[in-house]
Amino acid sequence: MKYPAVLSFADILPMLDAFDTIIDARSESEYALDRIPGAINAPVLDDAQRIRVGTLYKQTGPFEAKRVGAPLVAANIARHIETLWGEKPREWKPLVYCWRGGNRSGSMAHILAKIGWPVVQLDGGYKAYRAHVASSLENPPELDFRVVCGTTGSGKSRLLETLSGIGAQVLDLEKLAAHRGSVLGHLPNEPQPTQKWFESQIWDLLRRFDPARPVFVESESKKVGNLRVPEAVMARMRASPCIALSLSRANRVRLLMEDYEHFCADPSALNGQLDHLVQLHGRDRITAWQDMANNGAMPELVDQLLEQHYDPAYLRSIDRNFVQYPEAATLELDDISKGDFEAAARKLHAA
Repeated sequence: MKYPAVLSFADILPMLDAFDTIIDARSESEYALDRIPGAINAPVLDDAQRIRVGTLYKQTGPFEAKRVGAPLVAANIARHIETLWGEKPREWKPLVYCWRGGNRSGSMAHILAKIGWPVVQLDGGYKAYRAHVASSLENPPELDFRVVCGTTGSGKSRLLETLSGIGAQVLDLEKLAAHRGSVLGHLPNEPQPTQKWFESQIWDLLRRFDPARPVFVESESKKVGNLRVPEAVMARMRASPCIALSLSRANRVRLLMEDYEHFCADPSALNGQLDHLVQLHGRDRITAWQDMANNGAMPELVDQLLEQHYDPAYLRSIDRNFVQYPEAATLELDDISKGDFEAAARKLHAA
């Protein structure tokens, strides 16, 4: 094969995991929005340089833009080779892409091929990859989803994490979304990813799952924080068999106190989130809950939130949204220790 080889994403997909390095040659802001999972960012033009060259292209013309851009591109590629790939063996096989598979990735691929590496360039670039992801998520693979249901604090996320740890197939949407899925679900110091990167991670997991084995997933809403679960994936989940996770309310309070320790340490942050519930519960009740937080009555507050907010909302939605929930097998947890979740996970994994 002559290198650089310029291949479509359809041709690349069967060997995507065989590349030694996937190089995203776009700018750092483009990379942050979305990328092929596993790709590293090695900009041919960084954000500031891209703006400079693009402005010249519009205001002066392509010749001046290329005259200024060429030495920038050359210097950036040289630096990447020296700092990132200078010690790579002759057999090192990289995949390079940019926005459309044009000048930026083409420049890098050309130089890498001239050195002697068997480099592949993605024809159509990121746009071709993104089109494939969007199409795939509109018609996701037929997988044996097992939906873990349960009221807030019953340990669904811990069970999924434990299942993953023992080798089960798990689609943990809350982990991918960096959000626990409720009005109090924002994780401190961990922003949510972009919608496109969320979808890329879902696509990457779905394509790797063995359809002959079950895939465990939580009974999510259509949105996890600010992110939307792809409609076709949600439809498959909602039509799938369910597992009803059961835990006493006292233990649910204990579990939530552990999982939301940041709110216990910062009542003002919790009270800011509680303000979002005024329309549902009225100002008087929210003020009473906020007073409980300020006075250190966290267990009592959590118990009331479960009884008066979370449990009624769950019961209103679960039967309507997950059609097989009435036939769900119950999985009871006696406590919230690591051993309890391991026993429950192994029971499900062996079924």
